[in-house]
Amino acid sequence: MLFETHTSNLRNIETGIGMIIDCHGHYTTAPPELGRYREQQKAELEKDPDHEAIKGVINISDDQIRESLEGAQLKLQRERGTDLTIFSPRASWMGHHIGNESTSKYWTEHCNELIYRITQLYPENFIGVAQLPQSPDAGLETSVAELERCVNEFGFVGCNLSPDPSGGYWTSPPLGDRYWYPMYEKMVELDVPAMIHVSAACNPAFHTTGSHYLGADTTAFMQLMTSDVTRDFPTIKFVIPHGGGAVPYHWGRFRGLADMMGRPPLDELLMDNVYFDTCVYHQAGIDLLLDVIPLKNILFASEMVGAVRGIDPETGHYFDDTRRYIDNHENLSAAGRQAIFEDNTRRVYSRLGVD
Repeated sequence: MLFETHTSNLRNIETGIGMIIDCHGHYTTAPPELGRYREQQKAELEKDPDHEAIKGVINISDDQIRESLEGAQLKLQRERGTDLTIFSPRASWMGHHIGNESTSKYWTEHCNELIYRITQLYPENFIGVAQLPQSPDAGLETSVAELERCVNEFGFVGCNLSPDPSGGYWTSPPLGDRYWYPMYEKMVELDVPAMIHVSAACNPAFHTTGSHYLGADTTAFMQLMTSDVTRDFPTIKFVIPHGGGAVPYHWGRFRGLADMMGRPPLDELLMDNVYFDTCVYHQAGIDLLLDVIPLKNILFASEMVGAVRGIDPETGHYFDDTRRYIDNHENLSAAGRQAIFEDNTRRVYSRLGVD
């Protein structure tokens, strides 16, 4: 599926920027019927932990979907001057650790089908990314099939891949293990990237968005650095969100570790395959990201209406208005902004098409 540029908003035209693509958005404002379906699944599992789920039906109207977006993501797109959001189900609700394979399969199908309906109602504003029905200690066959369904039937352009479906207990093999290779093979075949994204933590040692997400981002980078994934899959693409976790801040540490381990330099080993988004919620953090990580590896994102929704008392602006930080970076050229806002994302999410 090729997604062509539509008419940019006035603010973008005035600044000489083409399309602004937000590569990291979640449907955090879904109608309550979706949550009630999930609570019913949980209730059935409380009665019988081995309960075999059936898919059932969730009755959500098109008007309910419109209402859930018009005052939230769509409103913020207009106000902040972004055009297209690469949109997936709510990350903290993926809940791979809940129930069994049948639980995750049907929950995931409903969540992805809801995203597909959004892309049909607002084709110029949203394009889909798939949740995967991962489950602890299970194979990836169902996840591979769901990715293929979402790309081929729904026109989705990527997926969210959790390196820890146990929800904070890290029972799965590291990303370099051949356990993951069926998914990598399908990603390469379909030419879609995976955003590394865990879900809610059920381990009380971790705060879901404050430590589990950022720790998983950092862990995924280290696992890829110590693996042969990019050698075995030279065209594979991963997006590490939330600015890469600790990676940019400790870039010297990772470069040094690669050298000590006899690994190739990071530019050679990973930087044709691994990308970082801009979900970093202060100017100094974005400045660091842009100063340390190669420009070609940075994709614009906000995760708006997500983990950090408030107004920064130091600036008076929303923390997740990340376009503002890119615009205010002192040393970024117009060509650099164009690369971050659009060109890099089109290259990584190649099913969007390249102008």
